[in-house]
Amino acid sequence: MLSQVEVLKVKMQSSVREIRTRLFLLLVRAFVIVLSLSLLFFLTIVSYILTSPSAPFSLPFSGALEGYYVGHGSWDGVETVFNSNDEFKHLNTILLDEQQRIILNRDSGSVSTVGSVYKIRPKDLVIAIDANGERVGSLVITSVSFSTRLGIVRGIIIPAGGISFILALFLVVVAILLVRRFVNPLADVIYAAREVTNGKLNTRISSEGPQDLRSLSDSFNEMASSLERNDRERRDMLADIAHELRTPLSVIRGRLEGIVDGIYSADGSQVSLALEQTYLLERLVDDLRLLTLAEARQLHFEKKSVDLAELAQHTLDLFSAEAQEKNISLSLEKGSGNYKVELDPQRMAQVIGNLIGNSLRYIPDGRKIWLTLEETSEAVKLFVNDNGTGVAEDELPYLFDRFWRKDKSRARSAGGTGLGLAIAKQLVEAQGGTIEARNLPEGGLQVMVEFKQ
Repeated sequence: MLSQVEVLKVKMQSSVREIRTRLFLLLVRAFVIVLSLSLLFFLTIVSYILTSPSAPFSLPFSGALEGYYVGHGSWDGVETVFNSNDEFKHLNTILLDEQQRIILNRDSGSVSTVGSVYKIRPKDLVIAIDANGERVGSLVITSVSFSTRLGIVRGIIIPAGGISFILALFLVVVAILLVRRFVNPLADVIYAAREVTNGKLNTRISSEGPQDLRSLSDSFNEMASSLERNDRERRDMLADIAHELRTPLSVIRGRLEGIVDGIYSADGSQVSLALEQTYLLERLVDDLRLLTLAEARQLHFEKKSVDLAELAQHTLDLFSAEAQEKNISLSLEKGSGNYKVELDPQRMAQVIGNLIGNSLRYIPDGRKIWLTLEETSEAVKLFVNDNGTGVAEDELPYLFDRFWRKDKSRARSAGGTGLGLAIAKQLVEAQGGTIEARNLPEGGLQVMVEFKQ
């Protein structure tokens, strides 16, 4: 009995084998088409030679005549070429000048005389002779039978056919190498793409073949990993949203059912508790909407020249009352530099507020939060520091994720919506800045926001 993993492996091998077979047949089909076209070309040439009154190309022995004319400048004494060349001895030939007058007659059955105009007959094979790009004469092979033409064709086609056969064998070897180097990796990519389409986002393929195919495999694996990560984040986000909405809805439902059943009196205190939860729900929905718009880059920013030092101090003042209740000191450290940056002041104030509010929620009473501004030749940096307990190093990469909380056991009323840092990250990056977090050596958390000048 095969296990589920073994069954999936067998199915995968069967699917890959099917794809490889289909690609191989496609390659074979292309090979057969090329071979058929080559054969058709050869048959066309052969039929033309066998039926045409003139040769479509120069035969080997005609080159001797061309060379003679080029060397001597005339046909005087050309009979020496015919007497010294064995290829002419078995052929009935007549040499004509450019005006088709007979120069040399070696046809024993012809009564034509030298100097007379020769009329081409149906069974004659005429070979044009050119010298220096000009027609200087013609060689007529008289009374060429079918067997003679076939011999000429055989002398030309057999070498060409041999070369074609060797090329065909070479193409077969190349085709086999292509199957191993290209078809097999492509079959893996096609199979993996089909699996991803069917929802199996954990499908990966090995990098094989030439560099381009390895790059294709790596790109596919990166795409599949991204899809798998996005799908997991989407599921986690839906689960987190459901969890975040459940708590205030449960409180509201409980209070209202208690009032209806007479357990709670319908006075202002009970209604106020339910109303607080509706405010919480409204804030959560607003944060989700803002985060979605920021991630989709659909938020409108009204940028202007903003003094980051003044904006940071103004935001600190808004949290002074809350900080006094927890005996937490707030301060701003800055030099005499120029901290003006092109930003949307409202959105940037929200970023600073989210960072300060996050620190206020998580550091113990009696600690401190201080903001630091630095200016370089290229950028302005804002640091939001606290001397709390910091964040575990393995959790720092998740600090700006949706619904992440340092203390998972905290009630949401104490821990916020879990969207503040995620919103801050999106608002900073949407305005061309960067944000990152690290633990301070002496303890506590530092979040740095940087904008290029």
